[in-house]
Amino acid sequence: MSGELSPIDKAKFVAAKRAAQFVEDGMRVGLGTGSTAAWLVRCLGEMVREDGLRIKGVPTSTRTAELARDVGIEVISLDEAKWLDLTIDGADEFDGDLNLIKGGGGALLQEKIVATASDQMVVIADIGKEVETLGAFPLPIEVIPFGWQTTQALVEETLISMDVLGRQSSLRMNGDRPFITDEGNHILDLHLNRIGNARQLALVLNQMPGVVENGLFIDICDAVVIGYGDGRVEVRDINEGTVATERLDFVETDNLFSDLSD
Repeated sequence: MSGELSPIDKAKFVAAKRAAQFVEDGMRVGLGTGSTAAWLVRCLGEMVREDGLRIKGVPTSTRTAELARDVGIEVISLDEAKWLDLTIDGADEFDGDLNLIKGGGGALLQEKIVATASDQMVVIADIGKEVETLGAFPLPIEVIPFGWQTTQALVEETLISMDVLGRQSSLRMNGDRPFITDEGNHILDLHLNRIGNARQLALVLNQMPGVVENGLFIDICDAVVIGYGDGRVEVRDINEGTVATERLDFVETDNLFSDLSD
């Protein structure tokens, strides 16, 4: 069966499986959104069913909540949890300082709220998500529907004074209609190509009326678990300043790998 998975999917799986080792019995865990985070939720579900792991999961989207319940994880709200021990999530890009671009799945607002309400945030990603400078992946910003075109124009005008290479933006669509977030908002994708000062850009964007939140995660991630298609994983801890490499045995089982079509 292993031949049915691409190297990129294998990389996502081994990163998720290694990151699951951060989770301890009794923890309140933020569960991310996206294809890589889905592997993590399934790995944790298997640990709940087969190893008796007891955790409470706080999902960052309705999609993740449904998956978590399906695999047997107890789901609670962030208000019920109050504070989290750990959040594990994917990323669209990460740099050497573990700053991130997130929001490709449209859940950046809940993802940032959950991540910042956690003692620790661990990112899981394949090696292709590492970049020297953020910005090749379009930067999502969540905006309220009222006056979104005016907000878009103001954002593009503001980008003129920012250290970025591109200034175009586009409304994210779902077929022939605007994409709607779990909070009922729109997503503007900023095509910047390169972000010279991510911290400054994040602050400026969030000061604009109509912008709810941006997809730049600055000084939030504590560690990244990077997966490779051959089963290797690399764990970088920004706080400890450590880098560790290991190899995980890659064994596909029907119960874990069935119905994975993210």
